[in-house]
Amino acid sequence: MATMTKPAATAVRGQAKNGGNQSPSVVIVGAHITVRDLADKMVRSPIDLIKVLMQFGIMAPIDQALDHDTAAIIGEELGVAILWPEVEEEELAAQAAAIAEEVAPETRPKERIFVQKILAGENAKDLVERPPVVAVLGHVDHGKTTLLDRIRKTKVVDTEAGGITQHTGAYQVEINGRKITFLDTPGHQAFTAMRARGAQVTDIVVLVVAADDGIMPQTREAANHAKAAGVQIVVALNKVDRANANVERVMEELAKEGLQAESWGGDTIVVPVSALRGTGVEDLLANILVVAELEHFTANPKGHCVGTVIEAELDKHRGVTATLLVQNGTLKQGDALVVGKTWGRIKAMFDYEGKPLKEAKPSTPVVVLGLQEVPAAGEVFERAKNDKTARSIAAERQEVIDRAHQESDIRPQVSLEDLFARIEGGELETLNLIVRADVQGTLGPIMQSLQELGNEEIGVKILQAAIGDINESDVMLAEASDAIIIGFSVGVDKAALSRAEQSKVEIRHYDIIYKMIEDVELALTGMLEPIFEQVVVGHAEVRQLFRVRRGGLIAGCMVLDGVVKRNAGARLLRNGEEIATSTISTLKRFAEDVSEVRSGFECGLHLGGINTDLVEGDIIEILEKRQVR
Repeated sequence: MATMTKPAATAVRGQAKNGGNQSPSVVIVGAHITVRDLADKMVRSPIDLIKVLMQFGIMAPIDQALDHDTAAIIGEELGVAILWPEVEEEELAAQAAAIAEEVAPETRPKERIFVQKILAGENAKDLVERPPVVAVLGHVDHGKTTLLDRIRKTKVVDTEAGGITQHTGAYQVEINGRKITFLDTPGHQAFTAMRARGAQVTDIVVLVVAADDGIMPQTREAANHAKAAGVQIVVALNKVDRANANVERVMEELAKEGLQAESWGGDTIVVPVSALRGTGVEDLLANILVVAELEHFTANPKGHCVGTVIEAELDKHRGVTATLLVQNGTLKQGDALVVGKTWGRIKAMFDYEGKPLKEAKPSTPVVVLGLQEVPAAGEVFERAKNDKTARSIAAERQEVIDRAHQESDIRPQVSLEDLFARIEGGELETLNLIVRADVQGTLGPIMQSLQELGNEEIGVKILQAAIGDINESDVMLAEASDAIIIGFSVGVDKAALSRAEQSKVEIRHYDIIYKMIEDVELALTGMLEPIFEQVVVGHAEVRQLFRVRRGGLIAGCMVLDGVVKRNAGARLLRNGEEIATSTISTLKRFAEDVSEVRSGFECGLHLGGINTDLVEGDIIEILEKRQVR
């Protein structure tokens, strides 16, 4: 293979520059490159690359050396082609042209990289058309549930009351001999939660908009999530039969959101429907099939079997039940599966009507029994060679996840306290904020004041601003975009608080505008001092006491919840009352020293300075110092 000529190399490197801050479509990488250098070449933050690596279970620091294949995977995920420095000039030009054609349109659907790699390796003659997978999103009062129910009643084969009413998370309808798979999700929060895990399962989004109400904040939010996923949008203009319906006004609002209808010269399919009366539903399904035909969704039913968990639960009668969507290959009863960090063998498999199945082809939703643990929605499943292989892979993944937990405790997401350090390190160029306020009159001045705080080193960008309490959707957006949430005289719902704690998203509460501005301004100049407090992270019950010659009194404990960590603070409780405080100086699992033990496992620990006060049945509360400012 000839060395690339200097003009060709210069041309490609010039393309990689791509005009300053824009991300290039082609990057030249040799056998090895560090995360930092690859980020520089791609004109991206190193954090973006590290997030991609974490999705594949790789915890890499900024100076970690990556091989060419790993760099290529990162590039594929971020829409940048990674090429070798030595290629034929003609081949380079052809690749660059093909990449420019494929990567440039941001509306092109982007499937999860593992599906791309598998399909790319399949023989073209083995690929067959598969049913499209559709999610229905929209504002809560615009008829999404009514539309889904109408589609079920008219197009799903009749069954007993216990069939469709059993929530399986997905089902199929048939029109003119062709099938469509619908994901029965609660809304765009679940849609985005699956995307956050890297599970791109949806091909088409049906956006429900009420003709008498128009675009609402949740409609706009759902549309933004669908656009971010890069999937095709079909608008179902519902409630057109109402006397106060104003179709022209809604069309105008859709156009402002970048969803211009075909009848207005755009490329968005808008179908008038009445979910309550059933009119227009046939047209909607027919248009979905038209989009599917144009996009030509394919898979190999004979290939490697992979797919995604739609939902799962622990049934007291049947054990772990999981709804899976097959995306490639054919799933069969008796197959050994690896699902995230768990595994299992399919003991029984049912379709969306509860009928037993022996096998399921691509785009088919199935309910399976036999997994060892309940997987999370959005987890990827793969067929393994046998039980032993599946168990081994699951164990390896569990180790990776444990290391990731430890890393996440050390390195939280963006916070005002570490903001200046990350600016100085070149990791951050824009402070992303999500703002919530109690009234509209307050929101405007807050946004204006925050946007004026940007300087030459870092800009301030408000990703979303709205009225009302902070919700889980806000936290998910902050998690995906490294943003800080600022709440002004508003609360936080329980789901949002729980998710923020898990994902280390910072939520700041204020009642005085100047105090909020002062904190952000101080953070930008590196003067904000952190505040710490003791947070309860777990509880352990003393089950047995052992006295050792040199170690004093060792408490054999069962971890009831959370996690027990070596060197963490501890509070000794008896009958709900505090007896003493100490630190965990020694922590063991059997005879091995460990750094932490999680819920459901036994451990042996020694509390520094406490030798005589422990009795069986005592509760040890584990404390950890965390920043709370």
